[in-house]
Amino acid sequence: MLGGSISGGRTNVRVVVVGDRATGKSSLITAAASETFPEEVPPVLPPTRLPADLYPDNVPVTIIDTSSSLESRGKVAEELKRADAVILTYACDQPSTLNRLTTFWLYEFRRLEVSNFVCLIVVVNVVLKNIFVHFSNIKVPVIVVGCKLDKRDEEHHMNLEQVMAPIMQQFREIETCIECSAANLVQVPEVFYYAQKAVLHPTAPLFDHETQALKPRCVRALKRIFILCDHDMDDALNDEELNEFQIKCFNAPLQPAEIVGVKRVVQEKLPQGVNDLGLTLTGFLFLHALFIEKGRLETTWTVLRKFGYNDEIKLKDDNLTIPFKKAPDQSLELTSEAVEFLKGVFSTFDTDKDGVLRNSELEDLFSTAPESPWGEAPYKDAVERTPLGGLSLSAFLSEWALMTLLEPAQSLANLIYIGYNCGAASALRLTRRKSVDRKKQQTDRNVYQCFVFGPKGSGKSALLKSLLGRPFSENYAVTTDEHYAVNVVDRLGGTKKTLVLREIPEDEVKMILSTKESLASCDVAVFAYDSSDEYSLKRASELLMTVARRGEVSGFMVPCLFVAAKDDLDSYPMAIKDSAKICQNFGIDAPIHISVKERDLNSMFNRIVTAAEHPHLSVPETEVGRSQKRYRHLVNRSLMFTSVVAAVAVVGLAAYRSYAARKNTSS
Repeated sequence: MLGGSISGGRTNVRVVVVGDRATGKSSLITAAASETFPEEVPPVLPPTRLPADLYPDNVPVTIIDTSSSLESRGKVAEELKRADAVILTYACDQPSTLNRLTTFWLYEFRRLEVSNFVCLIVVVNVVLKNIFVHFSNIKVPVIVVGCKLDKRDEEHHMNLEQVMAPIMQQFREIETCIECSAANLVQVPEVFYYAQKAVLHPTAPLFDHETQALKPRCVRALKRIFILCDHDMDDALNDEELNEFQIKCFNAPLQPAEIVGVKRVVQEKLPQGVNDLGLTLTGFLFLHALFIEKGRLETTWTVLRKFGYNDEIKLKDDNLTIPFKKAPDQSLELTSEAVEFLKGVFSTFDTDKDGVLRNSELEDLFSTAPESPWGEAPYKDAVERTPLGGLSLSAFLSEWALMTLLEPAQSLANLIYIGYNCGAASALRLTRRKSVDRKKQQTDRNVYQCFVFGPKGSGKSALLKSLLGRPFSENYAVTTDEHYAVNVVDRLGGTKKTLVLREIPEDEVKMILSTKESLASCDVAVFAYDSSDEYSLKRASELLMTVARRGEVSGFMVPCLFVAAKDDLDSYPMAIKDSAKICQNFGIDAPIHISVKERDLNSMFNRIVTAAEHPHLSVPETEVGRSQKRYRHLVNRSLMFTSVVAAVAVVGLAAYRSYAARKNTSS
């Protein structure tokens, strides 16, 4: 794998040079910019720019010199925060400045949180011709450079590896080390090349220092690239496929001898890396680990970037553009084409053909994605699982439906990671606006989102769990965060709809409803209350009033259902009459009585879907809303009457003018 590299879209690298007084900062910068050694330099240089064509990546470098004076500390700290890379200097002829690395500067970087970015120390001993390399896990590099190498006498000669090894053990942020001479122009360009390279081709995302291995996300990306290049799907890259890969990434073909050489290197070190069919995935990964070990990170980064990855080894945003302008009350769903693709993926990875994806099979399925997308909230506990934690096809598709609803770009990305290559337009469909659905009195959606409101202890969580088929539990815990549950609901006629329940904690209602568009994504709102508790009913009616009023003010009205939960408990004497009156006042259906404990759900989920399918019904009205509606009708009638009177007047005037004209003619 030969050729140049690409820079990941950066147009400039900003390098800040810091260090003790008289360690050679300004001389180093001047020598790099002018390729001459300055006899005299000012205390602090203005910003210096190295041209783009100086280094292979064709990205210019802006160098910021800094003062070592105490009064300049604040300015230096500000420059460090803006740096893409930091060069920390010491003088080879002043051992005390080397000691200051560990007694002051590296601790100062940590204090300023520079070391939360990265520390890259490059030490190249020109005399001994060796490079001592150490990889770290931080993000933005700090390059430590020994200047004035020409002034070091034999008395101060040292073995860099012996000196730097204990420092690197203490400061894991250190990566590699270099020494140079501005006077003799030795290793001066290399200093800023290493700084630029550390920014454009960072080590941390690719390589784990502790394990001395490629990081999992890097392995996953390279595995996906391998699969994309393995056109005949025989789990090996033959000579033709290797050549196509080389041309795509480096714009140059491999000669037959070079292909043989690549495979020979792999086979000598790792026999299973090559078989009769070509280079295996194991061999492909080994090659990239070898490149990184030899300091050729730009090779692996070029491959990753050619296949659309960013510095976090995720697909770049411009590869995930969704070609729809979505209004707040519209949503995105998977197309039938995407669903069929997912069914095929499910079947492929269900290796034992038991109709369930076990955790190991699911991990294998997402082994070409940066990580499994459903390991954290809101997806982790959102679908029905088998006793061993597996996913049925229905649950698998439900997870995808939820991800598409909440994070369509993330859903599209994961489709691409697992092999979908037909584009966003064929994977996603934009639903119709709800305002249009209300006018047409029907909707064409396949996925409905239901907000579940209710006071503490009303049974909201139990309702969500029942959608997932989970058994009732007497253990009660107050819900403090939003939760989701999603499942497929079978409809009459054999159709299926996906229902998403979103539990809204009572304490979060005010915050969630604080924006105008808060109800735009809601298809149905359910208000649950403990039917044995008078206060619970009262609080549920208050929440209904709040939501109904928010809908009237914002224009995003939603159908609402009142749910009398815990119907297995004895209700208080006036419960039925009070709840019926509340529903009557709002103009919605009578309460739906359910008991999750006794598994009597009274067709609850089908009723929610029915309400969503008829968005013009079950919409609550407040007294304020009714008054405003009557006022609008009155105004409209008045305007209509005025228009009629005006029209009559115009007609009358026209008739009079016609009469007057005839009279004048006859006379």
